[in-house]
Amino acid sequence: MQLVRSERFKQAYRKLELTEQELVKKALRQLIIDRAYPGLRVKRIQGTEGIWEMRAGLDIRITFEISDESYVLRNVGHHDAALRKP
Repeated sequence: MQLVRSERFKQAYRKLELTEQELVKKALRQLIIDRAYPGLRVKRIQGTEGIWEMRAGLDIRITFEISDESYVLRNVGHHDAALRKP
């Protein structure tokens, strides 16, 4: 699977601190290896069709969609902000 970064994801990623960006990179590497890895806590967002969330640290969340051969990264940020508009 490959990663496809939306413009919104790219903008939100640039706003994160460097340590948070490193957590995101590490989580995305793990997502490619094993989506079911327990530390990621991947789950579908209730009330949406096909939008998923995962953890990248205690407070950082990444939202994404799954297509045939890629993960489309939608948003990233602190828990509440990232999930408010997944």
